[in-house]
Amino acid sequence: MPTPTAPAPPPATVPLPPAPAQAERLVALGVHEIAGLTSTELRATAALLAPGALLVVHPDRAPASALAPLLELEGRPGFVVADMTDVDAFAPIESVHLPDAAVYAVSGVGRGDEMLNRSPDEALPAITGAGRTPLTLPEGIHWLLQCPDVLERNVCFMTIGSRLRKPNGRLDSRTPALWISNGTGRDGRERRGAPKVGWCWAGNRHTWLGFASGQRRAAV
Repeated sequence: MPTPTAPAPPPATVPLPPAPAQAERLVALGVHEIAGLTSTELRATAALLAPGALLVVHPDRAPASALAPLLELEGRPGFVVADMTDVDAFAPIESVHLPDAAVYAVSGVGRGDEMLNRSPDEALPAITGAGRTPLTLPEGIHWLLQCPDVLERNVCFMTIGSRLRKPNGRLDSRTPALWISNGTGRDGRERRGAPKVGWCWAGNRHTWLGFASGQRRAAV
């Protein structure tokens, strides 16, 4: 394992379903309706997607709070942790620029296991220094909607491309993450094993959380 300050090697990417299959998955889940798109529009856009890229609906049209319940593992639906009622206020950080399009693509998506046990504050410069971009929370959810097996117990990931900015201009110390609930505390026993949108402190390290990133974003 690299030391927390060492440059990170490029992450292993995960094969994605073909573009038409990604579109059908989103249509089956009703994401196009959440976004105010027709199924025809979404399918037509997906047809232009480059091979190996992730199809993402812009968060202005499909926010994290609407997407999280669509996640599923072993029959258990996803959810947002109870103390993150402001989840949709987590916006792209300054270095992350989303395409001005209803639907866009993220290429070269990886889970970031090579940076396990780094803090978000340590991981961000390693990601950008490698010429990559951290995934936003909605992008991470889109990835799991297409590839639910990416989320594994004890090997999950943060999406530090999204942060909340306070009224004074400073960043909130929470960083969003996606992991599997243990069914403890306010999660409730019935949610054990469910995919969970939660958060961690920006300065804390976790041996079981990588840092999801991509190669680039582009309008489809």
